[in-house]
Parts: sequence; C-alpha cells; structure tokens
Amino acid sequence: MAPTPGQPVLVAGGGIGGLAAALALARQGYEVQVLEQAAQLGEIGAGIQLGPNAFSAFDALGIGEAARHRAVYTDEMVMHDALDEACVGRIPTGEAFRRRFGNPYAVIHRADVHRSLLEGTERTGRIRVATGCTVQRVEQDEHGVTVHDAQGGTHRGLALIGADGVKSAVRRQYVGDEARVSGHVVYRAVVDRAQFPADLQWNAASIWVGPNCHLVHYPLRGGEQYNVVVTFHSRQTEEWSVREGSRDEVQSYFEGICPKARQLIDLPRDWKRWATADRDPIGQWTYGRVTLLGDAAHATLQYLAQGACMALEDAVTLGEALRATGHDIHCAFALYERSRVARTARIVLSAREMGRLFHAKGVERLVRNDLWKGRTPERFYDALEWLYGWKVDHCLAR
Repeated sequence: MAPTPGQPVLVAGGGIGGLAAALALARQGYEVQVLEQAAQLGEIGAGIQLGPNAFSAFDALGIGEAARHRAVYTDEMVMHDALDEACVGRIPTGEAFRRRFGNPYAVIHRADVHRSLLEGTERTGRIRVATGCTVQRVEQDEHGVTVHDAQGGTHRGLALIGADGVKSAVRRQYVGDEARVSGHVVYRAVVDRAQFPADLQWNAASIWVGPNCHLVHYPLRGGEQYNVVVTFHSRQTEEWSVREGSRDEVQSYFEGICPKARQLIDLPRDWKRWATADRDPIGQWTYGRVTLLGDAAHATLQYLAQGACMALEDAVTLGEALRATGHDIHCAFALYERSRVARTARIVLSAREMGRLFHAKGVERLVRNDLWKGRTPERFYDALEWLYGWKVDHCLAR
C-alpha cells in the first residue's frame, strides 16, 4: 500500500537522526514534517568518527557523495598508553580495510554530516521543517497521531518518529525511564592546525588511554583543524548536561600524563563540557504509531564512536522496513524494532565495557595493553566485523 497523499509522517527532532529519518521516509514516498525545538537547524559539538557502516547508510540515503567530499580519511586508528607513550594497538584503515568492509574509515565535523543530510532533505521536495517547536505530548488513534507542542500548536500525521535525542520527550511519555549518568565528563574543542603540535599532526584517529581518563585527537576539514576530546572521571556528582568548560578543571585531572599527550589539554582556549550518560537497553521502542530512533531509542556512551552511525543505520532500516511491509505502519515499526534492538543494545553495553578498558589502572592497565600486542590487522578486522560489516541489503531481521 502506497503512502497516503497529504498525510505526513511526523519526526520529532532535527538533528542527525531526525534528518536521516526524514530523508529515509521521503525516499519511500512519504511527506514528512520535522519538528525541531531549536530556533534554527544546526548541530552542536565538534568532530565525530565514521565507520564503514556510516558510509553504507549515507549511500542508502542518497548523500554518499556529499558526505565523502566533507570527510577526512585516516590512515589508521592508533592507541597509545598516556603514561609511558607505548603504542598499545594500531589498526590500518587503508586499502585492505576498505576491501574488507567495502567503505572507508573517516572523521568529520558533526556540522558537515548535518549539512549533507539537510541538503538531501531539501532536494526531495517532500520534507518541511518547523523550528522553535518543542514536542510536549502525543495522542494517537487508529488513523494517526497528534503532537502537541510547548508553543500551543498541534501537528497531525500518519505516525511519529521520536528522534528527539538523549532527553527525548517522546521516550519520557512512553517509557519514562531514567538516564544512567556515567560520572565521566567529556571536554571537546576544535583547534586550528597552526596552533596544533607538529609532533601530533597525524592522519589518524588517535587515542591516549590513561587511568580514569583518555585523550583523543584527529584532523578535520582537510587537516586545517584538529578535533581534541579529553575524558575524565569526575570528582563530583554529575547530571546529564552540556555547558561551557573550565580550563582549570580540565587541567586538574591529568596529573601523571606523559608530556606528549599533555600538550592536548594545554591547547584550547574554549572548551565545551559534556557530563555523559546513557540508558539501559530496552526491548520495546514502538507504541502504536509511535517509534523511537537514534539517541531517543539507545543513548550510548562515546567509547565506540558509534552514536551517529547507529542513528543513520536506524533511519535506513526504518525506510527499508516500510518498503518491505508494503507500507503497513504497524508491521513496519515492528520489523524495524526487531531488526535494531539487539544490535544497538550490544553497542550500548560494549561502549560501557570499552570505557572501562580505556580507563584501566594498575594491573588491569597492563592486561589491557597486552590484549592487542602483536595482533595483525586481519585479526583486528575480524573483531570489528560485527560492527563495521553492516549493509543495507541485510539490515532487516529475517
């Protein structure tokens, strides 16, 4: 059954997940109304990493060329011990990596991903965006959904995709669970190449792992800028939040770090501070004509660099589920949920464990460093197959 003319699907949230969902729906023939609470569309944050699975999703959404043009392609992923500078592990991401997974590994500014998606939505002619619109409450009946916003407006559609992020109002109404605050604080900044240390200007996604902390850097925008991310275990009780960072605070957490890595925390003049959290995986995302997507469905910690990638996969899978079920909303949402729950739960739980490994201390640090010693690229690729081997042609549950 083809999409109903004139009846849009509503998407709560105009971030990466929301725009990807809108684009996937439009490519299946739907009219889409995006409801975004910010006064204008955009993305906060800095750089993100893109596994091959993200490029598979970009291609399925019809924006592969634009995203590829804006990405920086790394030669490797590399981990160093932040105490003694020892190389813990190195994963080449060149030709052999591309042959194995069918796509590259890259880094990119979040805003450039968002821009590529936004350009794609504009080309469809099927997607309208309402900014300054905060979703507050959802009602539904057998024919559709009605969304009430905080500004007093109402919006009617065939269904609602809750892609409204880590503090999702849609999830709060239907699930009502609490966030799991990690106690890990992330500071992010972008530094111009001229100010970035020459001895760290590597074409790599680089991480320095230390006790209760780690530091990340990689190039952005053709190498003209570098993304800098530092993470530490906070001494205070944290709440899930984003605010301006304090140079004094971040400096206070990295005693004992080797001078080469310590350069990273001496660089930025301005930091953004994220107190991070995730949510325990849930087995149900769909409630009648409402389903969740992206962080609203499976908020995760950053340690696998897969938050945006999972939202992109979600969007593609949702579109494929609608096509495969003949546009039966209820059947499609059930198939989408069944196809995504276990994979995204594995991401959430694996990210927690990876954070523990990154921040190991004492003997556990020594065990971590031995885990990858002498491992060949092929063995690393085998271990990453479950993560990076995702493709649109096998995204639906069988």
